[in-house]
Amino acid sequence: MLLEVFNEVGPVASIRVCRDAVTRRSLGYAYVNFHNFVDAERALEIKNFFPVKGKPIRIMWSHRDPAIRKSGEGNIFIKNLDKRIDNKALFDTFSDYGNILSCKVAVDSNGESKGYGFIHFENTEAADNAIERVNGKSILERVVYVGHFRSRTERVAELGERANRFTNVYVKNLDKATSEEALREFGGQFGEVTSLTIMVDNDGGSRGFGFVNFASPEEAATAVEGMNGKTIGESTQEIYAGRAQKKEERSAELKKKFDTLRAERQQKYQGVNLFVKNLDEEVDDEKLRTEFAPFGTITSAKVMSEEKQVSGTDGGPPTTKTVSKGFGFVCFSTPEEATKAVTELNGRMIGTKPIYVALAQRKEARRAQLEAQMAQRQAQTMRHMQRLDMPPGAPMYPPGPMMYPPGMQMPGPPGRQVIYPQQMMNRPWRGPGGPRPFPGGPGGFPAGAMPGQMKPQRQQRGPRQQGGPGGFKGPKGGPPHMGYQGQPGMPPGMQPGMMQPGMMPPMQQQPPMPMQQQQQQPPPPQQESGGLTAASLAAAPQHQQKQMLGERLYPLIQQAQPELAGKITGMLLEMDNSELLLLLDDSGSLNEKIQEAIKVLDEHEKQQVA
Repeated sequence: MLLEVFNEVGPVASIRVCRDAVTRRSLGYAYVNFHNFVDAERALEIKNFFPVKGKPIRIMWSHRDPAIRKSGEGNIFIKNLDKRIDNKALFDTFSDYGNILSCKVAVDSNGESKGYGFIHFENTEAADNAIERVNGKSILERVVYVGHFRSRTERVAELGERANRFTNVYVKNLDKATSEEALREFGGQFGEVTSLTIMVDNDGGSRGFGFVNFASPEEAATAVEGMNGKTIGESTQEIYAGRAQKKEERSAELKKKFDTLRAERQQKYQGVNLFVKNLDEEVDDEKLRTEFAPFGTITSAKVMSEEKQVSGTDGGPPTTKTVSKGFGFVCFSTPEEATKAVTELNGRMIGTKPIYVALAQRKEARRAQLEAQMAQRQAQTMRHMQRLDMPPGAPMYPPGPMMYPPGMQMPGPPGRQVIYPQQMMNRPWRGPGGPRPFPGGPGGFPAGAMPGQMKPQRQQRGPRQQGGPGGFKGPKGGPPHMGYQGQPGMPPGMQPGMMQPGMMPPMQQQPPMPMQQQQQQPPPPQQESGGLTAASLAAAPQHQQKQMLGERLYPLIQQAQPELAGKITGMLLEMDNSELLLLLDDSGSLNEKIQEAIKVLDEHEKQQVA
């Protein structure tokens, strides 16, 4: 987009839009390099404030040394601007007083002017000239203030000095019956009251607060000490008196106070506060405390809950019921006790659900961790694409029915070996004529697999014989391993990804055996068809746990989605084992996950079609 804009002026050498290192979102600024200095000057003149996607851009010379910006020399501040004044109007107004490096009107989230702006001149003389000529003058019938720009540190320091030099006193918690005369008489005990007001609502009634202005700062300070905590007349309400503050100043002060309290609380509970989720609905505060009590001294245990309306019995009116949100917090007295609880209780069954236990994190830290994981996953995806020599814009996971590489069995009933997409390697298998991808997706990824599901595994090569162009062939007299549709080596009616007896997974290849031995080989032992428990799952090796879960998930998913069962099973196996156990016992939750997976697949297919 920027290239189209600036190529109209002259040939562009390079353009770079700066982006966030983690989220890769645009930071809103860019660098444009021209071949000729004259073209750059002309672009600065005719393309400044040119609208790009409905937003006017600002152009200035690039200065590698940030000292020019940070010094504040030549930078002025203007406020009380009319809402109709934008960047270009402000630039045109002040360009008569000197060469402007940068000009900006502050706007809110809706793009409307906040009524103030900044102008950075090339030198201090031009800034002084603009202040002298414009300060106190009218622009669009509004008197503006123009002065030298001051940093936040300088303004805060000045605010601290001004805090001790005030005359206006804010008074709240006033009785509704208190009048301005009574408040003036009460405030007059501490000094001369120059002005006073009690704020009222639309009906003319008191809002319970007001302002009292004294003649000198000393009298105002005395009034704050004398009025605070006192009562006026016959009222029994104790009033509050303090220095009057602007809303922004008061908000900043409260924010600083709450941030300090939050930091102290976080430091206090660092390493001792645990986050617990996947709680059964029957677990309350007392039950949660009882389960964690054997591991140390608990200072607090809380299950988060909410109010929900439930339908009344026998057609009666709905009632409000307090229900658990499924998560809570447990705080121990020492980090050692908390660590022991995490080690022992994470994954343990409480009620009918296995719980998840981990150290509690702040929302910002958790978001940063997730963004870092996402960035790492994207980097791994890019490395895979570079390794497979795929162009950056190529679809890495095209839609379509799930295809399986040679030797891979379709998910089926218990007792048959099942290999899921997560166990497939993401490297192309080699045949006559060089590398060749697995059927179903370019670069060796099965169609329908989701990003981040693939883990590289080293292929074990066994003895083989080269066949025709249709693919590898098995031992002499044996059936072909795999062929592409419409090519030699593909049996009649055989579709890409369909399996035949005798196929061997590439990651588990063995020396070929005669066909008779393959047919006489006894089937693998049948596994139990009963329900899978957390204990039996934990007892199995790590690499077999997903397979055990998949063998039980696939028949359930096949009942609802026969055509997409393999694809949806591979997607759901990316979830935690504890959540997958819940899906096996809860058909409603399983159906919800199936619908979510179908939506993801539909959206992906629409993107590919578009």
